[in-house]
Amino acid sequence: MLIRMSCQIPEFTLRAAVIIAATVVALGLPSAMGAEPRVLYVAPNGGDQWSGRLAAPNAEGTDGPLASVRSARDAIRRIKQAGALPKGGVTVCIREGVCEMSATLELDARDAGTPETPIVYRAHNDESVRLIGGRRVTGFKPATDQAVLDRLDEKARGNVLQVDLETQGITDYGKLTRRGYTCSGGVAAMELFFQDRPMTLARYPNEGWLTIKSAPDGAKGGKFTCHDDRLKRWTRAEDVWIHGYWTYDWADTYEKVASIDPKTHTITTVPPHGAYGYKPGQRFYAHNLLEELDAPGEWYVDRKTGILYFWPPAPLEEYPVYVSILDTLVSMKDASYVTFRGITFECCRAMAIRIQGGTHNRIAGCTLRNTGTSGVKLTGGTDSGVQGCDVYNTGGTGIGLAGGDRKTLTPGKNYAENNHIHHFGRWERTYRPAVGMSGCGNRIRHNLIHDGPHAGIQGGGNEHLVEFNEIHSICQETGDVGAFYIGRDWTQRGNVIRNNLFHHLHGPYTYGAMAVYLDDAASGATIYGNVFYRASHAAFIGGGRDNLVENNIFVDCDPSVHIDTRGIRWAKKYAEKGGTWKMLPKLDAVNYKQPPYSTKYPTLPKILDDEPLLPKGNVVVRNVSYGGRWMDAPEIARKLTVIKDNLIADPNNLAATDPKFVDPANMNFQIADDSPAYKLGFKKIPFEKMGLYKDELRKTLPKPKRDWNDFVPLDKRPKPEPKAKK
Repeated sequence: MLIRMSCQIPEFTLRAAVIIAATVVALGLPSAMGAEPRVLYVAPNGGDQWSGRLAAPNAEGTDGPLASVRSARDAIRRIKQAGALPKGGVTVCIREGVCEMSATLELDARDAGTPETPIVYRAHNDESVRLIGGRRVTGFKPATDQAVLDRLDEKARGNVLQVDLETQGITDYGKLTRRGYTCSGGVAAMELFFQDRPMTLARYPNEGWLTIKSAPDGAKGGKFTCHDDRLKRWTRAEDVWIHGYWTYDWADTYEKVASIDPKTHTITTVPPHGAYGYKPGQRFYAHNLLEELDAPGEWYVDRKTGILYFWPPAPLEEYPVYVSILDTLVSMKDASYVTFRGITFECCRAMAIRIQGGTHNRIAGCTLRNTGTSGVKLTGGTDSGVQGCDVYNTGGTGIGLAGGDRKTLTPGKNYAENNHIHHFGRWERTYRPAVGMSGCGNRIRHNLIHDGPHAGIQGGGNEHLVEFNEIHSICQETGDVGAFYIGRDWTQRGNVIRNNLFHHLHGPYTYGAMAVYLDDAASGATIYGNVFYRASHAAFIGGGRDNLVENNIFVDCDPSVHIDTRGIRWAKKYAEKGGTWKMLPKLDAVNYKQPPYSTKYPTLPKILDDEPLLPKGNVVVRNVSYGGRWMDAPEIARKLTVIKDNLIADPNNLAATDPKFVDPANMNFQIADDSPAYKLGFKKIPFEKMGLYKDELRKTLPKPKRDWNDFVPLDKRPKPEPKAKK
């Protein structure tokens, strides 16, 4: 299938001159400095039959750049068929422009480079290159159909515009489907984007939630009541969907409405009725309702007529309107040594880029935004990664990172580094983290992660390294969740969480948020050298074993360290033989009594003979805790844990216990050289290395948030009221 790039000429600026030096490279002439890559140019005003050697068309109009990345890929294939790739490989330089892709760019083993002849697709000279998986929509007019106006809210009439998509060749609108927890997800329905951001599918309420009043037929009965008179407006609507946290604050799904009874305020849904059924007091909202298109930024498409309705939040002359069409922009399978650099990928119904297998593939310095599911999904292969990218407004996970073999503990060495990931999980709100991890031996380093509904880094596996990340302001819509999360497996060991900055993490719903959440018997993790500031439950050990909490700084956490005995209490039935956590089958799946597990994790082979449901072998040493609360653990957990040499700041004895932070008002919690913590063996934390860094891919850093200003020294805090004597 051909890929055609329908380019919006007014939206790019084509540079007229061809630099002589670039032309020399483009022609493949040898360089005195050594092997240079051959350069192929792609430009909006190029031609598929041209050579691609020139950055702009020649004066005669007989030669110039290629017209699409597809034609560049095919040109590289022809070069390989004619002989070996030139020394230095091939670089595809894409000129400035907005290019609509009508089909996925597919790369496979035929499109691979080598260490000596890599393939690079990149923006030319840092020009703005946008590959869009959607179509621009024009020709909006005021909605005048009286039947439509009657269904609209009074304040929306006169503000809502409409356009017939079929007249613009757009007939596939996709379908709304069940998504979220326990659902496979998949491709999203068509979305509308304006001002380079997603608009809101018409919903009620516009902000916040409705509340389930009752479930008259029980949790699994498929119906519930909501005492809101707004339901009376929806009786003529078709294809109404509701999204909610139906039973637990960590499990959301979208459900299709079967019927609405406005007299009894009852909503009945199409089976299977939520993840766990419906529970009074839980929250939801309704969307895909023309009747609720009542605010700027909302839209709705009538799938029967093909009419798109939109209330633009700004004049249409100032920004283009796009709707998503393609599922995926780039799909790579078994390709190697391929790099995409400096390109914006956006406006698609699934993921922007999918990489399966191969080695040394890299997404570098790109922007990935406005996707229906993920930004990048990388599975299998080795030594591939996402580096220096901005990833935001994704429908689900920001970056999915998998690789390596758990059974043999062979590392994948895949990575996510120096990425700015925020506002992820737009559609699927739970278990779609900023970075999802699985497999063995992968790296998540130097990322800035913020503004998400659920977890920041989540998944499973062994020997992953999570370091120098800054994570804040996530877990915003859920409860019982972690900024870093792993759980329910004794064998997923060797994971190191070190030298990260976790701050301002407060899950608003049941059980709140944890910073590092070793949930449900997660074991064998190292939590070292991190800084936790206002991170609610900071280091949380949920009944697991052999975890190390060492050399961390905790400031205003509640508590700093949590250790519980759930395995002998409420979780016993889930963890023991036959339980739904399947802990014993997970042991057998990796031959835990045989190498490499028996040698790498020496306490694991005997776990079933050593009271496995007790939190044994945990160590909490040489930490600093200031303010908040130090430890939450029952007596039995404390007796089973090595707890020593921790500096706990005491407001009544600050002279001896003050850790002496360098500049806490500006969130620099490095401790001074004369801190009493060093006498206990504490090691200085490389605070200055945490978060994003500048390099050739990231030449500037995002402006840090400056309105925290919430640190108060212990000696300046109000003294608690004395307890009244009995």
